[in-house]
Amino acid sequence: MILIRRASFSSLLCSSAFMLFSQNALAQAATPQAAAPQPGAAQTGGLSRTMVGKADVSVPGREAVVAKVEVAPGSRAGRHTHPGDEISYISEGEVDLLIDGQPPRTLKAGETFVVPAGVIHDAHNASNGTVKLIGVYVVEKGKPLATPAP
Repeated sequence: MILIRRASFSSLLCSSAFMLFSQNALAQAATPQAAAPQPGAAQTGGLSRTMVGKADVSVPGREAVVAKVEVAPGSRAGRHTHPGDEISYISEGEVDLLIDGQPPRTLKAGETFVVPAGVIHDAHNASNGTVKLIGVYVVEKGKPLATPAP
């Protein structure tokens, strides 16, 4: 069962990455609807999240959301949760990932991380450059992509 889940997540991540880098997906991302901030999406002054794609997955009641995320220099994403797993790839920069119950981790371009559903986390960009990442969220349908946390 665990092997099947890993294969499903690996397949989802590869499919999402292919979609993200394909010309058609990038053209769709340029539409106003794709670039609009999502309600409850943990938008702060230093964080932007641009929706690139959304599709049903094999788990009933869940969907995959692919987004380009940027954290401005000196900014924090803000403590928040997701109604599903976050699987992210750092494409540019360096970020401090703060997950409740875990020691802080510094991640650099080329590295990945996973945040389980409902776990409070934050990201801090202490550098002078923008951090860019690709986020794949496998979340409950009909719920906000992110919810601010205390």
